[in-house]
Amino acid sequence: MSAKTQAGQSSDRFFNRELSWLAFNERVLEEAHDGSNPLLERVRFATIVASNLDEFFMVRVAALKAAVSEDDTRPDPSGLTPERQLSAITARVTLQLGRLSELVTADLMPALANAGIRIIDISALDLPSRTAVTAYFQSEVLPALTPLAIDVERPFPMLSSLTLNLAFWLSATATEPSGRLAVVQVPAGIPRLVRLAGSDGATFVWLDDVICVESAALFPGQEVLESTVFRLLRDSELELDDEGGESFLEAVEHSVRQRRRSDVVRLDVERSATDAAVEHLTRLVDVSADAVYRVGGRLDIRALGQVIDLPGFVDLRFPAAQGVVLPSWADGDPFALIEREDVLLHHPYDAFEPVVAFVSRAADDPDVLAIKQTLYRTSGDSPIVTALTRAADAGKQVTVLVELMARFDETRNIRWARRLEEMGAHVIYGVRQYKVHAKICLVVRRTPAGLRRYVHLGTGNYNDGTARLYTDFGLLTADPQIAADASAFWSALTGYSDPPRLRTLVMAPTTLRSRLVALIEREQQRAETGQLAWIRAKMNALVDVPIVQALYRASQAGVRIELNIRGVCILRPGVRGLSENIVVTSVVGRYLEHARAFVFHNGGDDEVYLSSADWMPRNLDRRVELMFPVEAAHGRRKVLEALDVLLRDNVKGRRLGANGEWKVPSRRRGIDPIVAQAFLHEQAVRASAAAPRPTFEPLGAPEE
Repeated sequence: MSAKTQAGQSSDRFFNRELSWLAFNERVLEEAHDGSNPLLERVRFATIVASNLDEFFMVRVAALKAAVSEDDTRPDPSGLTPERQLSAITARVTLQLGRLSELVTADLMPALANAGIRIIDISALDLPSRTAVTAYFQSEVLPALTPLAIDVERPFPMLSSLTLNLAFWLSATATEPSGRLAVVQVPAGIPRLVRLAGSDGATFVWLDDVICVESAALFPGQEVLESTVFRLLRDSELELDDEGGESFLEAVEHSVRQRRRSDVVRLDVERSATDAAVEHLTRLVDVSADAVYRVGGRLDIRALGQVIDLPGFVDLRFPAAQGVVLPSWADGDPFALIEREDVLLHHPYDAFEPVVAFVSRAADDPDVLAIKQTLYRTSGDSPIVTALTRAADAGKQVTVLVELMARFDETRNIRWARRLEEMGAHVIYGVRQYKVHAKICLVVRRTPAGLRRYVHLGTGNYNDGTARLYTDFGLLTADPQIAADASAFWSALTGYSDPPRLRTLVMAPTTLRSRLVALIEREQQRAETGQLAWIRAKMNALVDVPIVQALYRASQAGVRIELNIRGVCILRPGVRGLSENIVVTSVVGRYLEHARAFVFHNGGDDEVYLSSADWMPRNLDRRVELMFPVEAAHGRRKVLEALDVLLRDNVKGRRLGANGEWKVPSRRRGIDPIVAQAFLHEQAVRASAAAPRPTFEPLGAPEE
């Protein structure tokens, strides 16, 4: 893409969203290539690249294909029509899949073998091992397989998205002179990597290879002429029918089931397949040629996740890094601690345990009257949900808003919602027309001074699992103004009312967009009067055109703007006369950068905000989100220091150029390497060590 600067040419002012996302996935792929990362972590990055691409096709590519089918020719802000975007995506993904396949086949697999984790070709097995594989197939695999014949009377089966399948061509007959086809779905419930017993280290063979070499048991008396592995990806967008008379919960359940029958957006076929086989499958699946990807090496390398967490092999992973818990939280009363001062947590450097302790203590405290909490994505065995069910069972007023439309987590959320209802909680299934993405927990408690409210607000989900892998901020506070706003927010969600008038919290879709623009414009006005003006912001994605235009205006006025954006960024930085005062960086490392933090210099009196929302149209206009201030000096300092080190990362950080390329910042001689995530973890450990610890003073005899 060119970098022309004429203000009237919008296509020169914005990057394409989809290509920007693919550039992010390439940064993840760079981590898989990086030999300084431990081997199994490189494998993990490779599986993340593959998983990311799958979701990208099922969501973003599916939407573009739908636009093309509807003859939508409207260009995006970068000037590309849906059809041109698809063409560019196909070219970019083909290269990315090729790099990923080559990395796994030529680099990671040999390195794993050298480290004692071997995934070998089944033809290389000795006779005892081959006999053991046959026995395993007969007892554990064959009963779960169902060969499906494809002919005039039996159409191509409705295969589920992401499942691995085997196509077998059998010898021709008088009625089928061109040969016969049968499809076998590889069972998802059986490990894709079959571990061989009695071998040194860990030795595996591929389950699909086992099925192929044992195919005579599937087709007794028949000759298998050819076999190939293939996989389908389907459109995953939910389409809810409001006219069916069913409840919202039932509508979501029905729509999730319908995903199995949605349109195919990608067909993966192993590269060794013959042209005739690929053409046959393409016709049967009913996809266009540009939706077919011939993949070198193994299809669906997500299966390598099976070896990442094998027992042992400690030196092949990142060193263990536990989140720290300040001594005051070890056995203290969460409510007393929060009453004393606001608590700002930065996960995973700060452990998630204080958040769990907050909800758990609320569930068990007899003085707690009510708990109100949003749930978007939770873990499979969530201690948060367990505490909420315990509170409801104890007779407390528990209100939980479970967002059923959290993509790919709908089934889990439905299960949690039903369990909470069974225990007596009031469960709300979202808000009509808006996805609830805000992260908030409100606890109402009786104290000697009367009722008091305690609030947790976060940038990430109430998920104890991802809290160890994602970076997020969380605020625990008893601030009366925030508490009053939290109550008003909940009243708006659960009852019939106009959007609440909030004094401290800022809510989307009502006021968040206008507030952000006003804050940007305030910095612009300061710059126009000669004052130092400065905006620092961290988020997952920046794709909102009006926000980007406001940033461009601020840059032109002289505002210094530093953005740390993990993924998609449509803003083009460093363009003379437009965005020369804007720097965009991205950090891809051990943890997934997920926090959203915004700092406005405000003449030297920095205003610091955290939020559940990225700067995207969906977050600002179509979701219920919250932005909240960090008022305490220590909390503000913590956010500012984190932003500073993330913006200065010169090892895992990348800087976006006006040409769309992301490059590692150059290090001048004498400049030390800075790895932001490692620095922040060390800083958290130092802070914990320096924190005051409880002391014990023996009591003397009571005075007479």
